[in-house]
Order: sequence, then C-alpha cells, then structure tokens
Amino acid sequence: QPAQVLCETCSDAYCEVCFAAQHRKGTRRQHKSKPLSGKGGNKSTKPATANDPMQEDSMDVEDNGAHESDYEEWEGINPGPPTTEVLGAQPAIGAKVGEWFVDRAKYIPLRLTLVERKYLRLLEAALNVSEYTDKIDTIGFGLSKAKRIVQQIRELCAIMSGLLLAADYKQGQELFTDRDFESNAEFYQSIFELGRRHKIMNPDKMRTTYGKLIYLLQDSQSHDVKELLNFSCVRPIKTVYSVLEEYRATDLLRDDLISVATKEIYSEGRPRRDIQKDIKSKERAIEILAARYERDGLSQEKLRQCLYSIGDNHAFLRTNRDPCERMINYLKEHFHPTQAKDSKSSLAIRSGRDGARLSHDHGKQYAYVLQSLTLWREILHDMFHLWSLAEQDLLAENVPYRLRDTGQGLNRVQASPKTSRMMHNILYKAQKSVGTWIGSSVIHMGDHNVPNALMFIDKYTQIYRILLPICNTLSQVPSLAAKPALRSYIEDEFGSTENLTREILGDFFRHGFDGSGADNFFDAGSCIDGRLTSAWNWCATIEKKRYFHVFLLAGFVGFDGEW
Repeated sequence: QPAQVLCETCSDAYCEVCFAAQHRKGTRRQHKSKPLSGKGGNKSTKPATANDPMQEDSMDVEDNGAHESDYEEWEGINPGPPTTEVLGAQPAIGAKVGEWFVDRAKYIPLRLTLVERKYLRLLEAALNVSEYTDKIDTIGFGLSKAKRIVQQIRELCAIMSGLLLAADYKQGQELFTDRDFESNAEFYQSIFELGRRHKIMNPDKMRTTYGKLIYLLQDSQSHDVKELLNFSCVRPIKTVYSVLEEYRATDLLRDDLISVATKEIYSEGRPRRDIQKDIKSKERAIEILAARYERDGLSQEKLRQCLYSIGDNHAFLRTNRDPCERMINYLKEHFHPTQAKDSKSSLAIRSGRDGARLSHDHGKQYAYVLQSLTLWREILHDMFHLWSLAEQDLLAENVPYRLRDTGQGLNRVQASPKTSRMMHNILYKAQKSVGTWIGSSVIHMGDHNVPNALMFIDKYTQIYRILLPICNTLSQVPSLAAKPALRSYIEDEFGSTENLTREILGDFFRHGFDGSGADNFFDAGSCIDGRLTSAWNWCATIEKKRYFHVFLLAGFVGFDGEW
C-alpha cells in the first residue's frame, strides 16, 4: 500500500492502517505524525490518544495458540451514537455518481447468459461425480501428487466433454474430434471461469462443488502440473468493468442515469402504483443507456447484461448487508448505549455463566455488539472485492499450501496476503466509524482457525443466514399478535409484543456475542472471527429458547433454510 503518514519520531513512512497498528500503545502512542506531501493521510499531527480505536490490540494475524485477553483497557462510549452510514454508500438517485460505479464494477461479475447457463449445468454435473479432493488431499501411493492431479483434471475434462457431446452432438464433434485437451484449453478455461463467476453472484449456489472446483484450479497452477497438463485452467473473471473497458465504454459507469437504471426497487409498504412507476422509469433508463453507448462489438443486449449485473449486486447487498443494518437499528431502538433500565434490558454478560467467555457490563457489551455488526456490514458491502482478492490468493502460483490437520480434518493451510490486507483496511475503517473498539483486532487467516481464503469467504457469506431469520421473525411479531389466540399466548408468556421483541434481541445480543463456541479456551473469544463463531453457537441452541415457538409461528425452518 502507498505510504500516507510520516512518523516524525520514528522517521518512517506508513500507510494509515500500519501506523495505527504500530502506534497503538506504549510510548509509541506519543509519537507525532504528519501527512506526506501530496498524499492523503492522517490530517492530525497529535500523538495517538487513548480514544484511538487502534490503541488496544494488534492488527497482525495471530500466531497459533496465542492467548487473547478479554479484559482490555476501555474508554467509555459517548452518549451520542456514532453514525451508521455505510462507508462508500451508493450515490442517491439524481446525485452525481462520480467514480463510485467505476470502482464497484471492477469486482462485479458479469451475469451469465442463457448459453453459459447450459455450460454451467455441465460443469456442476461433472463436479458432482468427481472425487477430486478425496483422491488428492490424502496420502497416496504409487503416482506422485502432480501426476494424480493431472489424472483427475483430465478425467473431469473428459466427463465434461462427454456431457457436452451428449447435449450438443454437432458442437461436441467440432471440439473433440482429435481428443486433445491442450487444443481445447480455451473451452475449459471458459467453463471453469463461468462456474466461479456464477458462485460469486450467487453465494448460496454450488455449495458442495465450488470448493472442489477452486482446489482443482489451485492445484492446476502448480508448475509441475502445468508442465504435465500443457495448458492452464485459470483465466481472469469476466467483470462488468472489463467488458466495458474492452470496448472503451466505461463512460457508461459515470453517467448519472446509471443510478436509476440499476436501482433496487422495494415493494414493502408501498402502493402498487408507485412500484409500477419505478419499474417503468428503470426500464426506460436501461433502454436510454443501451442506445447511448452501443458501438461496434458492444450490442445493446450486452450493455443491458452489464446493467443487470450491477442490479444483481444491489440485490446481493440488500439480502446480505441490509440485515446487519436492521439489527443495528434494533439495537439502538430497544437498548440504551450506556445503562440498562432493568435486568431484562441489560446486555451484561459474565465469563463462565451460560457459556459466556467474556465479561462485559451493559455499556461495554452494547459497544461490542454495535462494532461487530458494523464490521460485518462493511465486510459484506465489499464482499465482491474481497472474493476477487481471495481467489487471487487461492490461485496464486507463488503461494503454496500445506496439508494439515487443523482439528477439523485435513485442510489446505495457505497464506492470503491480499485478502488479509483488504480485511485490515476494512477493520480500520470500521474502527474509525464506531469511535472505540472492544476486544481483540486479530484476524485469523492461514492458521488452524481459518486455513485459507476459501474458508474465510465461506464464513462471512453465512452472516445473512444468521441475521435474516431473526429480522423476519421480529417483523412478523405484530401480524402474529393481530390474531386473538396468538396475542393471548404472547401476553401470557411474555407480557407484551414489546417484551417479546426485547427478549429475543437481548438474548441474541448477549449470547450471540459472548465469545463462546470454540473447541477450546484459546480459540473464539473476542477476535474478529470469534464473533461469528459465537453467533453460530447461539443458532445451534435456539431450540432450547422459550421464544422458539414464536420463530416457528413466523415460518422459521432453520438458519440454513430458504427465506
């Protein structure tokens, strides 16, 4: 990263993130800094103060077995709640879009066409019957690992070739008359690329086959495998920006009308007439932009595909990021930031009680929950960017992995420098936005807790599966109470709908963020990934909660179900 800040005491240049991490405590907190000339950096030349959110914990990746303190020095929260505006939020309708869509489009995959979806089915069918990881990630005898990898890749390519021949005999004959894999390298690259592209756009798809695909491509990047295979299986993901850049049409992303053409249309609580009006204005904006930027090689249909892909990204944010925003609003609406009205409104937890591993009073737990939800929201806001970097780390030729028993079976442990750097940037921005930081800032990456970037991505794409059922249940409580029999049950059991809502939220905010859920005392806790582990642990115990029947009445089928 470019240097932005000069420490006058150390005489060293840092980026903002590293300066905050290196000067978080001790005598270094008193060091003075100044922005480098021509660089955007820390505008203040004052020493790091006790209110610096970076003062408490290191941002470095934690060594295996390191112990995390649960009793950090903490400065109290200001009564005024910090802003909850998403960092880098989408420009409003009618406002100047600037470079916002340009930056986002670089990591938004292009939506699959109908023909590509047919190829996707071939890929999924081949991966479903493949036993790639069973035969590679194990102790093998006879053939070397490189030869076993080549054998399995060729077997998968042969299966896809056979399926294509069965689906389209003419095309299959044209491609595979000579049965030479190397001459059809471009075909295989395109098939593997569209599978990766589809998964990024739809995280809930290919749940059992995507990991197999990535590990296959990871092995294919090995120098020994490339020599034996004679072709590469990997090519860059096709994004909205790459397509527009190829035809010099990136000005589309700077056109102010694009915010109308790609906006997400909400139907909740709105009359049908207004919804139809928004739909027509969106369709009209799409047609205007498609006609305005059409050129040789770039058809209107391809431009519509680019615009729809950006709209898919907005839909992804609504499903994955917005539940975090709703939970933050619930927290601020139903709980005071510094003091509890009574014991039922208290978020205080104590280590050793009800499985908790942390000891926080009400104000400290409120801040801990708020900053965790804020961090999750910012991670999901930049998920496509993170996913792009994760694939770059996983498929890097110069970053090998090692097979290791992490306590959850054999896993590929691999460093993820690009993903880790991006995560530290997001963490730093989240810390600045909330104003204070409780607990550890450790980000597990490439260790026994999070072996590689694939596991990291898998963890954070599950957040909406935790929060969305809770949000949906809470939103349906008033409609449940409208029925006399259910209202009687709620009043007899909980006193009122307000008490029911507060009990559900209070239990989740206490025990979904209590540091529990790890296999041993040294894992989980208050680290960045441990917060998500605690939330999953709470999900596993919901059947034992007395309000579980309310979830069932609201249509809850499980945290892994369809909502």
